[in-house]
Amino acid sequence: MKSTWLLIAFCLSGCATLSSDRNVLLPGALARLPSETQQAVVVNSRRVPEASVTGWEVRDGRWRQVFSPMRATIGRKGFAPIHKKREGDGRTPSGIYPIGTAFGYAPDFPTGLSYLQATENDFWIDDVDSPQYNQWVTGKPEAKSFEDMKRKDDLYKYGAVIEYNTNPIVPGNGSAIFIHIWRGLGQPTSGCVALSPRSLKKVLQWLDADRHPVVILDGN
Repeated sequence: MKSTWLLIAFCLSGCATLSSDRNVLLPGALARLPSETQQAVVVNSRRVPEASVTGWEVRDGRWRQVFSPMRATIGRKGFAPIHKKREGDGRTPSGIYPIGTAFGYAPDFPTGLSYLQATENDFWIDDVDSPQYNQWVTGKPEAKSFEDMKRKDDLYKYGAVIEYNTNPIVPGNGSAIFIHIWRGLGQPTSGCVALSPRSLKKVLQWLDADRHPVVILDGN
């Protein structure tokens, strides 16, 4: 499976496929996704840090757009080329990655993803020298630096993990890449994808772990 995702990442800039039910060009990567993947969040940016997010799913054997483009923001330095993302560089990684666990401050959230409640005792490790690098940790971290998963600014009030650099974890290649709430239109992230609260709720409520959703971060 790992080799499949690497191949897809290299093919991200491939030719487009014409959708038979909409007069739009689908990213070529959709046609190359594994058959079990039936949902995709596509993130494009032509004017950093502003971005556009669309949702796609397989219906009747075809990829179909399920909601109109939503405004979003990405890293302050745009997309990093494939395999060039590094810790602290302010860039969003390019490529295709599974969407993992949803998280938030409430005990539960209406999503088809698995869900973790974030408390004051939960952290994500960004210390490249820590054995816990790029992992969610509950309890005192074994690290010099980390992110609070229950932030005072509520950017993580709800969100989802982008499974970038998680299997395997390569120290220094970047950590804590999420889909989360934005600071505001035009306000960049440190490398995540951020949407308005309303748009993010819409995405999370639509996503279904049984459909093996991915995010396509298109830096081309």
